[in-house]
Amino acid sequence: MTLAVFACHPDQSRGRRFAQVPAPTRTEFQRDRDRIVHCTAFRRLVYKTQVFLNHEGDLFRTRLTHSLEVAQLGRSMARSLALNEDLVEAIALAHDLGHTPFGHAGQDALNACMQPFGGFEHNLQSLRVVDHLEARYPEFDGLNLCFETREGILKHCSRANAALLEQAEPGGVGQRFLARTQPSLEAQLCNLADEIAYNAHDVDDGVRSGLITLEQLREVALFEEFRQQTQDEFPHLLDPAQGRRLLYETIRRMLSAQVYDVIAATRLALKQSAPASVDAVRLLPPLVCFGEEMRAKSQALKSFLLSQLYRHPQVMLTTGQAQQVVRDLFHAYQTQPQELAPGFQTRAALGAASEGAAGQARVVADYIAGMTDRFAGREHERLTGQRLLA
Repeated sequence: MTLAVFACHPDQSRGRRFAQVPAPTRTEFQRDRDRIVHCTAFRRLVYKTQVFLNHEGDLFRTRLTHSLEVAQLGRSMARSLALNEDLVEAIALAHDLGHTPFGHAGQDALNACMQPFGGFEHNLQSLRVVDHLEARYPEFDGLNLCFETREGILKHCSRANAALLEQAEPGGVGQRFLARTQPSLEAQLCNLADEIAYNAHDVDDGVRSGLITLEQLREVALFEEFRQQTQDEFPHLLDPAQGRRLLYETIRRMLSAQVYDVIAATRLALKQSAPASVDAVRLLPPLVCFGEEMRAKSQALKSFLLSQLYRHPQVMLTTGQAQQVVRDLFHAYQTQPQELAPGFQTRAALGAASEGAAGQARVVADYIAGMTDRFAGREHERLTGQRLLA
């Protein structure tokens, strides 16, 4: 496929932090994708959850299935927009590598624990994973990914952390947060594919769990439009026994409509701005976007999920328990670093020697963030004698 002039071309990449001989049969972004798929942090995503914790059911989304869905949606849109599909896929598969166990609940708890030591940002942690924490190669730490992949992984970053990144790597991935410029179109596309994916699958998981109903979803315009359309076309789906088919077909149409809307709105933005290169894209406002009407409908769906699912009493109960697990683990490892895994014990000692409590705390955060839900639960029970999560 011919790439547009404003797409990221692998032979024009800004390169890797450590120079390597190009692969004979793969582009640079394909090589990044392959490194991500084979890394340890990627495998752990299968036991890290989104809204529902790992013990609550086998069919709910995990960080792994979510990442695969983002990659599929992203590649589909990239192909229509003449963007680099391989780069989109690499970013999508890596964007959640730094997420903690227990979804956003774990992230919020770990961030609170780390406030005296610089806080915790899961996007920055994903970058730490691919830059430092993966230990697979003899020549360097991390995966040594291309600049463009790393740029896409770092979706958000505080100015304070961006300044630290810029100090360590002048003109690198932290620079855009200080200069207030944009990432590549491929990175922008992954951001929106992420939003589309989690809105859709949280509807699916929410109904499957019984915490939200098809009847409640009728108040959401984006969902109701396609539920009614599906029902009119397939009246037999009104049979309660066909409820799953009605839900799946509604979500499928809702997803398709959002994808087509992003393609159309982005094409219009690109036509109006006419960027002649990737660097020109970075100096413009965000170009990958919903149309105005679809953006409003998408926001209404997010608001519904926030009030009816994410803040549901049952979800809040497990959220509180998960956060307690993370807090207890952090306290235990800070006060008893000998309880860390052997490699992390060494790192914690080095961190404490060079940076004091903050250095040790960052190693503890790295260890906890890398845990799966079930390992965190087992470790908590081992260290405290309590089983908070059944």
